[in-house]
Amino acid sequence: MKNKQTLHAIYFSLCLSHSVIAFDPPESFDSSDASEDEEPVEKMTIHARSEPQIGENISASQGSISRGEIEQRPVLRSGEILEFVPGMVTTQHSGSGKANQYFLRGFNLDHGTDFRSEIDGMPINMRTHGHGQGYTDLNFIVPEFIQRIDYQKGPYHAENGDFSTAGSANFHQADTFAHSLIQFEVGEDHYYRSVFAHEITIAQSRLLLGLENHRYEGPWSDIDEDVNKNNVFIKFVNDSHDKVFSVTFMGYQNEWNAADQIPHRAVTNQLIDELGSLDMDVGGESSRYSLSANFDNDDWDATAYFIDSDLELFSNFTYFLDDPVNGDEFEQVDDRQLMGGELVRKFTTPLQSNHIHHTLGIEYRFDDIKKVGLYKTSERQRISQVREDTVEEQSLAVFWKGEMDLTQNLTSNIGIRYDYLDVEVTSDDTRNSGEADDGLLSIKGGLRYQFSNQFYGYLNAGQSFHSNDARGATITIDPISNTLAEPVDLMVRGEGAEVGLHYQEVDQYNLSMSVWYLELDSELLFVGDAGNTEAGRASRRQGIELAGYFWMGESFSTDVELAWSHARFRETQEGEGDHIEGALPFVSSVGINWLPYEHWRTSVRLRYFGERPLDSFSDQESDDFSVVNFALTYQLARWKLDFKVLNVLDSDDHDIDYFYASRLQGEPIEGIEDNHFHPIEPRTLRLQAGYWF
Repeated sequence: MKNKQTLHAIYFSLCLSHSVIAFDPPESFDSSDASEDEEPVEKMTIHARSEPQIGENISASQGSISRGEIEQRPVLRSGEILEFVPGMVTTQHSGSGKANQYFLRGFNLDHGTDFRSEIDGMPINMRTHGHGQGYTDLNFIVPEFIQRIDYQKGPYHAENGDFSTAGSANFHQADTFAHSLIQFEVGEDHYYRSVFAHEITIAQSRLLLGLENHRYEGPWSDIDEDVNKNNVFIKFVNDSHDKVFSVTFMGYQNEWNAADQIPHRAVTNQLIDELGSLDMDVGGESSRYSLSANFDNDDWDATAYFIDSDLELFSNFTYFLDDPVNGDEFEQVDDRQLMGGELVRKFTTPLQSNHIHHTLGIEYRFDDIKKVGLYKTSERQRISQVREDTVEEQSLAVFWKGEMDLTQNLTSNIGIRYDYLDVEVTSDDTRNSGEADDGLLSIKGGLRYQFSNQFYGYLNAGQSFHSNDARGATITIDPISNTLAEPVDLMVRGEGAEVGLHYQEVDQYNLSMSVWYLELDSELLFVGDAGNTEAGRASRRQGIELAGYFWMGESFSTDVELAWSHARFRETQEGEGDHIEGALPFVSSVGINWLPYEHWRTSVRLRYFGERPLDSFSDQESDDFSVVNFALTYQLARWKLDFKVLNVLDSDDHDIDYFYASRLQGEPIEGIEDNHFHPIEPRTLRLQAGYWF
């Protein structure tokens, strides 16, 4: 794949020149009082959501996740880092290199359609992507290099635009490594992962070097996943005179074979077992390279970035339904470069006896999509071309938000944002070439009332949007049926409101509750056969969320996160019901952290999500899902050992379920409607060893 040799060269040259790699060790690690010959004294700690943000947030469903929390929670895949957002569910249905599938607030977000993700100011969601609008692949993120995750739910924040109706997350990578680290992890099914980091100090500047290598064969009975993932992280930071300037290079490359979703009847008829596959040729390659620069002081915040992204993905979900001879395998390609930036100005103006705190910003993004294509394949060889396009897509946004104290206890905030989007599609079928543009004004506002120093109430309302695939906004001829097609709107409005309460006693407990609703003018449906998206019916969602974090002294903490939602279409359609496919009605997460002895820590976490409708009548439903993960950590001076048991109870629940028609060889030509699922990976053991110096 393009740039593959470049990444390997950088990776191995850094390994040779800097044989250590580092990340932030636990926050309690302090060797300032130790001499070079002494072992630093280290105290094991419990980390949880205890940051004193209660008077800073504008909603009860907003928060921040610390480095310590990320470190102590056991996860199966890097994409599960997004499950730190309360109520978020992260699953996988096709291979370790593909973007995860996400669920939040009654949304089946597919691969990110209504949840905005950023890293150090760079967008992660991909517009007009070969595999789905808003495609959010988190495999290039190394959890050890993340310092903090800020999350927001609902469309109440003026700084968030496209894809942010359900919420957003901003990953902040470390600006400093307190110590160097070398870390290795091994596990069952040939799981190997190494992480390295190192910091070089140059006067008032720092150079951070980080590497990750990950290999995995997986537990599947018929295929070897053969995951081969490499990440490179290089960051230059200069901070002086209350100014921070940084330049960051990130490189990611991955190859894998995929264990795809399978029909239930293939298992019951003993054609394959639950860990088997029907098409052994699916999988893909992906890469992402980025260069970004950030400047920040008390008044100005500026970001500029350039990203090169590639995906080549082979899938087969219906087997022999469309093509009884060659099968239904298809290839999706996305090759793009995107560039852009943001400039934000913060200032305060007096108003009689009060002040208004302003944030004024402008954003620009340009996606130069050199190829987004869909092809019929067999054994990863192209048979025919369904559609191939070149797309140029650019957006410009300006926003303002202000905050003012109305009384001693009551604070108001208001935000105004205008987004403009312009697209040009050049298609292999000239009838589908064309241009489109649209603009949308969004207004957001809220009130925060302080009952006491620990107790706050919130009222929020706001508007946002998701963009549609540019190919769907310019299409005139459907590439499958060769009939006239109606273009979809380029931008789709979303509106929501929320009432919330937040109570916090520092180092004792942190409690929040939110009651919310969201409306969309149309659902977003990705049509894999056509390679574009279609607008569905208008919808409404509403729900309640509860979150509690408790600390019983310095050695014990527990947390409970519960989320209920009710999702329905607002419009009737002949022959269809009003349920939204894949909308999760209930999600829960429960965790316990305990320090039984001075150098030992244990962590246990239960994830659960309930049954969900698989069709619009809810005649077909998925099973519920539960999994327990466990971690035991031993930490002494510069050493740390982590023993993880993932899926402790060896659950055979399904990571994901879909209901649709497919055809196996020998079955009726019209196929058979069936539940198609991807199983959770069986119980697996992993051991990680890290050394700081």
